[in-house]
Amino acid sequence: MNERGKSDGPVVPANPPNKADAAEAGEERGPAKGNTDGETLPGRRAGNGVSRDLDRVREVAVRDRQVRFNALMHHITLERLRRAYWAISPKAAPGMDGVTWGAYGQDLEANLTDLYRRVHRGGFRATPSRRVYIPKADGRLRPLGIAALEDKIVQRAVVEVMNAVFEVDFRNFSYGFRPRRGPHDALDALAVGIERRKVNWVLDADIRDFFTSVDRDWLMRFLRHRIADERLLRLVGKWLAAGVVEGGVWDVGEGTPQGASISPLMANVYLHHVLDLWVEWWRRHRSCGEVIIVRFADDFICGFQHRADAQRFLADLRQRLARFGLELHPDKTRLIEFGRFAARNRASRGLGKPETFDFLGFTHICGTARNGWFKLKRVTIAKRMRAALVRIRDELKRRMHQPIPELGRWLASVVRGHMAYYAVPGNAQAVGAFRKQVTRHWLKTLRRRSQRTTITWARMSRLETRWLPKVRITHPHPNVRLDAKTQGRSPVR
Repeated sequence: MNERGKSDGPVVPANPPNKADAAEAGEERGPAKGNTDGETLPGRRAGNGVSRDLDRVREVAVRDRQVRFNALMHHITLERLRRAYWAISPKAAPGMDGVTWGAYGQDLEANLTDLYRRVHRGGFRATPSRRVYIPKADGRLRPLGIAALEDKIVQRAVVEVMNAVFEVDFRNFSYGFRPRRGPHDALDALAVGIERRKVNWVLDADIRDFFTSVDRDWLMRFLRHRIADERLLRLVGKWLAAGVVEGGVWDVGEGTPQGASISPLMANVYLHHVLDLWVEWWRRHRSCGEVIIVRFADDFICGFQHRADAQRFLADLRQRLARFGLELHPDKTRLIEFGRFAARNRASRGLGKPETFDFLGFTHICGTARNGWFKLKRVTIAKRMRAALVRIRDELKRRMHQPIPELGRWLASVVRGHMAYYAVPGNAQAVGAFRKQVTRHWLKTLRRRSQRTTITWARMSRLETRWLPKVRITHPHPNVRLDAKTQGRSPVR
């Protein structure tokens, strides 16, 4: 036990499952099979921006899926902390300490050196997050925790190191907040899965208040499946126990604060063990037909060939999540008939068109191509577009007296940003409607600047043509991009 390069015995105790063949059986882990502090060898990187000193960590994680890493803190280097600082937006809101990005950078090297020493000698203290609320599209408020600047720096460095360990374990159908993966990759996988697989029923699921419902004890156990470095685990524990401050009152809080740099990784680790591994086991042992799943953070879509499978999956899923303190949102979780044959099957029973579902900003609709075949149609969620236009209208009122060229440049950046996300094949009409509404709000703003306005629609048309970019599709068809990226590997299994 005391030999160089070896760790103590198992940290995570055995966890007998509810059923003998459950996916989480045998959670007890043996001793770590080796440290990763040897000479770094060249190889594939663990993710975007990950330096070569983490290549060996990733190689060991790929080679042995049971290994537990007991020497990771030495990867939290001064250079990694420096890169983490420069990766933070200078406009980021300050935390409870009130330290801004610019103020910290006035004496950057001295501050980072002191931070590095405190982290490695165990003297670093996590600062409680500052609780703020942002409006959601449905009118409710989403709680966010704004961490202190030094917490953001250290969290980014820790996430970079931990990603090299956990990325090799995460499943292909998990897309949220992972290197080289984004929402459009999830949308492509879902579209191709529905069009190519035998999908007749869709479960649109959402976990209620996920980030505040995460069980911290389970989370630490899941982290210990792969990490035996107690110094790193204590660092994570400090952030979980730091709590939040709201209205000058400190609260220990629950789960992991949404908005922290480390929260997305913690969410993926938690759902990997609670949901992803269980779904794989359920497909092999309980389903009678095809089952697909695409997950982005706590939102996920499941497709089923048979209705009986979908109903049984939903009942089992509720029990599975309840065991780990989670619950499906009753209003946002629903099972609908959807897929290539949904319209025909519903018509034969005298029913109307198939229902639609929303996912990652798009409403998914059962459509028809020109040749009469099934085609998944994706359009911008109307509620999202209205909320965006309200924000633009309010900002235009604030900028009312700026020169027209300055307003035009700002609105052009807004329209370009909208097209960068929503300009997918089949959604040109909705993107064009957004551009037209932006023009209307701009016209109203210009007319309010004077009681004797000379802004006519003819002149507005010239301003629109001069400043606002034309509508164009910026994304390829889902099957084209997905086939190029996956090269035959299933993105939904």
